[in-house]
Amino acid sequence: MRAVVQRVSRASVRVAERVTGEIGAGLLVLVGIAGDDGESDARRMAEKISGLRIFRDDTGLMNRCVAEIGGGVLLVSQFTLCGDARKGRRPSFVRAAKGEHAQKLFEFVGATIAARGLRVAYGEFGADMDVESVNAGPVTILLDSKQAF
Repeated sequence: MRAVVQRVSRASVRVAERVTGEIGAGLLVLVGIAGDDGESDARRMAEKISGLRIFRDDTGLMNRCVAEIGGGVLLVSQFTLCGDARKGRRPSFVRAAKGEHAQKLFEFVGATIAARGLRVAYGEFGADMDVESVNAGPVTILLDSKQAF
């Protein structure tokens, strides 16, 4: 499982002009789920996302997590994070998890984050979405549940 985590001032997702999820300050998280991912990967990812200390403290250091600033988390499923572009110019997405398996793990990540007391908003799984965000910092962190990087 891979995630792109961005510290944002605000973020929202629209599907056909309808807002499906939005947050103020917090984290926009794009999540890619691979076919070999399971609940342990989802749990590890949720714990890492909710505990990631990338918000400034009173001294200006990145020392606070999203809960400490009272922020929200906007989760957006993005299978293209599992793309492999090492050969040629057209990425392969064979590593990406298929529908029901991916959706189950995506929702598990969200439920695990919410169980830690955080407000979680969502994009619409499988939809063509417009994602808007204001990246604060900018701060962008890449995560991989198998610690590939």
